[in-house]
Amino acid sequence: MFSFEILKRSKHSRARVGVVRTPHGEIETPAFVPVATRATVRTLDSEEIAEAGSQLLICNTYHLALTPGENVVKKMGGIHGFMKWKRPLMTDSGGFQVYSLGFGSDHGIGKMLRKPIGETVEERSQPKSVRITEDGVHFRSPIDGKEHYLSPKTSIRIQEKLGADMIFAFDECVSPAATKEYMLASIQKTHRWARMCLEARSSKLQAMYGIVQGGAFKELRIESARAIGSLPFEGFAVGGEFGYDKTMMGKLMGWVVDTLPSDRPRHALGVGHPEDFQPLAKAGMDTFDCIAPTHYARRGTIFTSRGRIDIRKPKFLKDKKPLDPSCKCGVCQTYSRSYISHLLRASELSGMKLASYHNLYFFNEQARLLRKKIQNGDL
Repeated sequence: MFSFEILKRSKHSRARVGVVRTPHGEIETPAFVPVATRATVRTLDSEEIAEAGSQLLICNTYHLALTPGENVVKKMGGIHGFMKWKRPLMTDSGGFQVYSLGFGSDHGIGKMLRKPIGETVEERSQPKSVRITEDGVHFRSPIDGKEHYLSPKTSIRIQEKLGADMIFAFDECVSPAATKEYMLASIQKTHRWARMCLEARSSKLQAMYGIVQGGAFKELRIESARAIGSLPFEGFAVGGEFGYDKTMMGKLMGWVVDTLPSDRPRHALGVGHPEDFQPLAKAGMDTFDCIAPTHYARRGTIFTSRGRIDIRKPKFLKDKKPLDPSCKCGVCQTYSRSYISHLLRASELSGMKLASYHNLYFFNEQARLLRKKIQNGDL
């Protein structure tokens, strides 16, 4: 049903090449995981996502529970049948929305706190739009204003109905502005919720990942990795903030990896620009998800072998070259920078689609090259 095999270990770092086997196929690792929030990678259909080299997708439990609802998805054959995706799938737990709709929204910050915001999240603090209790989290729907409640039990129940191959334990994703006292209390709650998630599962047809939290505090990250690593999860994930810069991120992942059992897959939640791939792999991560390929594409940012370009700039209207002359994707083999620049400058959906396809192909190709480097002993 679900298994993980390590095929090659690096002699230079914690990097490894492996294969995750699921009921819907195999995943060669390290692998990039595109985000399909509402059972779609924006502007692309499921066949195109697969053609672009995607092995695995991650969908959002919170948003699918809001609409169309987990019962609708279940009646349509689960997420696989609903979106006609034949390859493996993950669903997150809804834990990230505890942060993004809570303190993240209150303070206008993301996963990395690059500069002080003048505020800290103190012990027993509460965000404005989310109420966090010892048993679960009360949300206010951004769609209709109704209150929704997620707990370890309800998160697992929803994820089982959605039917992904890999599901995540419910956790509190903590703000990077949190004090050490808040973080300590939070990870203790997350560890208790992790045990409750394991008790709540109704079958082992889906692999469950436990989530390590602790922010940028080394001792708390190690404490969390020990606690989560001692539980019978099929895989592990690292969540929350990843430090103040990319160097810190690699160190933080290393602390966690050195503490977790080595025989199970590890996933980095919500991180994965191309420049992150090698640091993540060298730190020992097997999969990592990020919205970047399509999020940036819709705004005109194209990832290429020579760096990023803003294809909306007027100079590209006269450029006959493909988006990336080194790329073998169908978009680069067919269309010019001039045409795609025109489409995006005119806010045409087809331009967003072509840019998204190229970026997604590029990310997956970078992951393939990463695996090759590890196999060849170069990383």
